[in-house]
Order: sequence, then C-alpha cells, then structure tokens
Amino acid sequence: MDFLTIFLVAVGLSFDTFAVSLSFGVVQNRILFRQAVRVAIVLAIFQAGLLVTGYFLGSFVSDFIKAADHWVALGLLSFLGIRMIVEGIRRNENEEARDYTKLKELLTVAVGTSIDAFAVGISFALLDLKIWLSGIIIGVVTFLASMTAIRIGKSAGKKLGQRVEIVGGLILIAIGVKIFLEHILG
Repeated sequence: MDFLTIFLVAVGLSFDTFAVSLSFGVVQNRILFRQAVRVAIVLAIFQAGLLVTGYFLGSFVSDFIKAADHWVALGLLSFLGIRMIVEGIRRNENEEARDYTKLKELLTVAVGTSIDAFAVGISFALLDLKIWLSGIIIGVVTFLASMTAIRIGKSAGKKLGQRVEIVGGLILIAIGVKIFLEHILG
C-alpha cells in the first residue's frame, strides 16, 4: 500500500476524532492551547496505538472484535454524550461547562473513536503492511485533525452560547450511532 492510500485511510479514521474534537472545542470554548494539544495527543496515540495493536493481534481476535466493536463504540460514546446533555440541561447560566478534557472522559472518547483503527490494524496484518509507518501517518493525521477541529469548535462555541454541552453530547451520540449503523448495515 502506498503513502497516498495510507494517508486516505488516516483521513477516514480521523473523521470520528475530528467530530469529537469539534464538540470539545464547542463545549470548552476557553480551552487553552496546551489542553487542546493534550486532547489531540491522546486521541492520536489511541488511534495509532490501537491500529498497531490490531496489526499484531491480527486474526487472533478478528471475529470477536468484528462482532462487538460497534457495540462498544456506541455504548461509550452514548454514555458520555448523554452525560454531557444532562449536565448541559442542569447547568446554570453562570456555571462553567464541565471539563471534558479531563483524563477519564478523554480516555472514554479515545477508546470509542479508535476501535475502528483496531479493525483496520487487523486488515493491515492480512495485507502485510509496514505498520510503524502506517501508525505514524495515522497518528499525525489524527493529531492535526483534532487540533483543527478544536479550533473550529472553540470559535463556534462562543457563538452558540450557554447550552453548548447539549450540542457536544448530541455530536458524540451521533458518532456512536454512525459507527454502529456502519457495522450493522455494512
């Protein structure tokens, strides 16, 4: 597989992390650069890390993962999305939004959005690709997509006002449903 194909796979895998990062930027419109970098690094590490893990586990767990990955992603992202919506509804006008860049929430989202990368890693093992180069490319693309999305979301968050957590929660649930439907219908 050539560089361009791996790059296009990386772009495809980064759509979910882009959407999640966009919602983080919307919810945390006062996010600092170092916090944004932390979010982007965690998402990129999970995306690349699960790709490499999938590659090395190969067909050993492929049947199990194919049977459950969409359920895990739907569950994790819906849980966090519903939590964001509930907190957005309960929050006072003068209260600050919950910090979804904290490690617990961030790891939940990172796992939920990176399960597809695990499955891609399994397919890369069957194709006998250079996994380290692929992992680096996918990690870099994910990092850049996440940073871009946080910036866009940060700008949009100022315009959306008080209930941005609801929007962010809906985005996370939509990502979970999209992953679920792709696997069920595809």
